[in-house]
Amino acid sequence: MISFKQIFDFYIRSSIHVALSVYALVRMTHYMFHISADQPMANFAFFGTIVGYNFVKYDVLARAQKQQMRNELKIIAALSFCSLVAVGYYFFKLQLVTQIVSVGVLGLTLLYTLPFFPNRKNARNWAGVKIYIVALCWVGVTLVLPLLNAHVPLGFDFYLKCIQRFILVFVLILIFEILDLANDDPHLKTVPQQIGVKRTKIVGLLMLIPFYFLELLKNNFIQEQMIVNGILVVALSLFLAFANEKRSKYYTSFWVESIPIFWWLMVVFF
Repeated sequence: MISFKQIFDFYIRSSIHVALSVYALVRMTHYMFHISADQPMANFAFFGTIVGYNFVKYDVLARAQKQQMRNELKIIAALSFCSLVAVGYYFFKLQLVTQIVSVGVLGLTLLYTLPFFPNRKNARNWAGVKIYIVALCWVGVTLVLPLLNAHVPLGFDFYLKCIQRFILVFVLILIFEILDLANDDPHLKTVPQQIGVKRTKIVGLLMLIPFYFLELLKNNFIQEQMIVNGILVVALSLFLAFANEKRSKYYTSFWVESIPIFWWLMVVFF
């Protein structure tokens, strides 16, 4: 009999949870820029995240073929294939400019995974680069693509939100890097590897200050958003402060990745 833990682990390992986080950020973008529900764009981001993340996580295993695929991996592969079909379907429902830019984001993802240059590893293994590539991909998918698809003018608020979104994702990744410190290759030169855990936490906490106060510079400032963002900053600060190498894998893979979902739900309900 399949246990709840097995179902929950599959939910995490198949990238459905992280895809929901991306979906939530796309919907946050719709809310912030007063875009009527663009479901094809949100669905494209959701299914694209499942395909992208599973490709990044399981590509090496699939290509090496050093062991027979377990049943769970077979199901994940089937889910990824179905998600790829859904991505293709929703891709042709997007505006042309959105399609072009999404191909660019795909290229960045492939650069992160596959070794394109002779005698060089993929970008995932380039020293100190990983965190910036991931953050830029998230900004592109959750902010740039939805605005392009809705033909929203890319004015001052857009650049403001790009900075905020980049900071948000950057801080989330810092928490992952702290927990992965014992297992990461020293040559990756992650932020905790270079400056230590304590200083990494300080950097993350300091970055949340501009994230919060940049909201005041918006052309259409909403006071209630400051309250929601304040709760988000407190939650992020606590997760960052209590992060360490001994934490359970669920600390990041579920709880930390739930923060964007929590942020969106605060807007939906309050």
